[in-house]
Amino acid sequence: MPEHSKPMARLIDALRGLPGIGPKSAQRIAFHILKAERAEADEIAVAIQEVKDKIGLCDHCNNVTETNPCLFCADASRNAKLLCIVEEPGNILPIERTGQYKGYYHVLHGALSPLQGIGPDQLRLKNLMERLNTGIVQEVIVATNPTVDGEATAAYLSRLLKPHGVVVSRIAMGVPVGGDLEYVDEVTIAKAMEGRKAM
Repeated sequence: MPEHSKPMARLIDALRGLPGIGPKSAQRIAFHILKAERAEADEIAVAIQEVKDKIGLCDHCNNVTETNPCLFCADASRNAKLLCIVEEPGNILPIERTGQYKGYYHVLHGALSPLQGIGPDQLRLKNLMERLNTGIVQEVIVATNPTVDGEATAAYLSRLLKPHGVVVSRIAMGVPVGGDLEYVDEVTIAKAMEGRKAM
């Protein structure tokens, strides 16, 4: 005997396909949607459809956007000599919130991962090379995640980009502000030691 009716099982399966949603979370969300007022469920459905219908990728940087070019690429006040490469569109906002970076962005939509079958051809590199060929960009900041895949991607990008005559830098990594060394893992401390600078 099936645990759920077909529509409920279908919703749970669909929710399980989302990143970070396990079987129990999917079931909990599905029951929340079932109990919610029809208007709330309709609002969720319309919001999903609207995102799929109206959001695309910027032709310049591959960021998700409703306009093309995106708001960052359309901002002429930004420093065209600086280009920051990130793995995913969601990586841009934390950088922007610092108020420290005023250049442009390039989104790869992933990181090199041979185990998952993601090689250079699966990353959005073509328009990156086109941007570098203009000769405007002078420094590329590689801001991939501090993971095995992110580090491999950073090393690959460094080799790929340096022949274009640009300075390639990597964001610093290490002990977080307010962190206690006693609770920081060895890899993070090693990165902090490597990235130390004079005071």
